[in-house]
Amino acid sequence: MGEGSARARTVVTLGPASATIEALVAIAQGRAQVALDPRPEFRALIDRGADHLQRRLDAGETIYGVTTGFGDSCVTAIPPEHIAELPHNLVRFHGCGTGRIFDEEEAAAIVAVRLAALCRGWSAVRWELLEGLAGLLNHRLLPAIPAEGSVGASGDLTPLSYVAALLIGERECTLAGEAMDAAAGLARIGQAPLRLRPKESLALMNGTSVMTGLGCLAFVRARRLARLAAAITAMASDVTRGNRAHFDDRIFAAKPHPGQRAAARWIREDLEFTPAARSGRARTSPASRIATSIRCAPHVIGVVLDAHCRWSARPSRSRPRAPTTTRSWTQTPATSSGGLLRRPRLLRPRRPQERGRQPRRPRRSPNRARLHPAFSNGLPAGGPSPRPRGQRTTASRRADRRLRPRGRGLEAHDAGERLQRSTECHNQDKVSMGAIAARESLGSSS
Repeated sequence: MGEGSARARTVVTLGPASATIEALVAIAQGRAQVALDPRPEFRALIDRGADHLQRRLDAGETIYGVTTGFGDSCVTAIPPEHIAELPHNLVRFHGCGTGRIFDEEEAAAIVAVRLAALCRGWSAVRWELLEGLAGLLNHRLLPAIPAEGSVGASGDLTPLSYVAALLIGERECTLAGEAMDAAAGLARIGQAPLRLRPKESLALMNGTSVMTGLGCLAFVRARRLARLAAAITAMASDVTRGNRAHFDDRIFAAKPHPGQRAAARWIREDLEFTPAARSGRARTSPASRIATSIRCAPHVIGVVLDAHCRWSARPSRSRPRAPTTTRSWTQTPATSSGGLLRRPRLLRPRRPQERGRQPRRPRRSPNRARLHPAFSNGLPAGGPSPRPRGQRTTASRRADRRLRPRGRGLEAHDAGERLQRSTECHNQDKVSMGAIAARESLGSSS
């Protein structure tokens, strides 16, 4: 077992119930090991999903991403003799990520979120796959995932393909900080490469675990930074002999902002201030108040804490959601296909002013420049007036320039434009580029 798991002191049990942000971060940081819910009903829930999918396959039914191609290729039927090859081919097809490699904590967060999502029991994966992901986390055998390549709310498809690739013994990984081939890493921990069954690669890849995992790390880091800011405020107030009564709880109790009140409480604790001690030991500046940057620090720190409180109070939004566009309802035998797009509310794009440049005047989005003729239903290709076939608008040419090279082109624009793009050759609507926002929230632009 790797060094990270040897230091683990607690165990986080993952099952059909919600996983908390704090539990997922503990797993990512190596402070906790992973265990699957040992209850027989949970094992039965997982088995029912896989068995239901197999029965549909045996009956010769058509299932998206299992007996058909993906995306526009959904009209292409997969010959029965090639169905078993499709999951592995999908993983290999998406092995084209670029940019820096996520560090071990980030990679572990991604794997932990993906495992928690699959434990919901809606994705028709086998118990062996869940055990494989848990084994990777407990041994700290982690995939080497390039940071760029996600298509946001359309799916962290390319980054998550590296998780699937490690399970099947392909590409690269790290073990206790040592980079190695995936097959060698699995052999080192005594875990056999997994042969993916139909739909299992889709279940592993078609989700938003990258932006969610990184968002969880950013969420916990924000609270830690808020506590540090409160401590620094207390120190600054003390060394300037400031008026400690500025942080009296009665002031903040009268305001409808619990984050401000919590920040002020931290500052009081560090200053060891109580209203009763105010008359016995007055340490005030001659002006009886301190600089606004110190006096009003709880108002600034409290914004972060208010956001933190809102999310802590809404576990249904912060937990990993059910992955994939095709779900198996195990309570009543049925399989449904639907949309996967969702906007990550936790990670909001920063305004242009916060990025150190002036906002530009609104302009027409380049994503409206062209409509694919297969989806336009007779609408003109580039604007309100018909254009000859093949003629491109100025906005269309600009769009192509902005999208080259992939990822880097998006980084060069202001937040509102960069973090919402259309995908699949403009077939998809604008979707949130949540993975970019998540990386930036952790202080990394790549």
